[in-house]
Amino acid sequence: MELKDIKAIIDLMKKNDLSVFEMEKDGFKLKLQKGAGEQTVFTTPLAALAPASVTMPGTSGTATSAAGAAAVPPAAEQDRRAPLKDIVSPMVGTFYRAASPESPVFVDVGKQVGEETVVCIIEAMKVMNEIKAETSGVIAEIVAENGKPVQFGQVLFRVR
Repeated sequence: MELKDIKAIIDLMKKNDLSVFEMEKDGFKLKLQKGAGEQTVFTTPLAALAPASVTMPGTSGTATSAAGAAAVPPAAEQDRRAPLKDIVSPMVGTFYRAASPESPVFVDVGKQVGEETVVCIIEAMKVMNEIKAETSGVIAEIVAENGKPVQFGQVLFRVR
């Protein structure tokens, strides 16, 4: 995939107000996430590809092939390899990290969660649905963006 193709995808994301884009083609996997803050978005080849490191304008992360990942500090590399469990959206709706704008967030990175821990709310058809972790561990990453739409099966959190 060429840089111009990635830029075209970024333009489509902006035009259609998409916050996450994932694709896989010819052994190349690409994930772009808008508003990822401090997160880095990685692309990982499924087959051998030439090393590349590209900063994409209009996104908050970078795309890096696995061969270019040597620049990642060893601690971050080790964290990436640790098995993560995904907490996914059981429905289409709007993702909220807190019960109200004035309330504290349900969970944050580093917080211990159990199977019954409420991690967020998804509003669907004016109904607020509490979403439970359904797994135990520590929140490693918050993937979904507060106040933004989520799709069925979309990853909301990652738990270590």
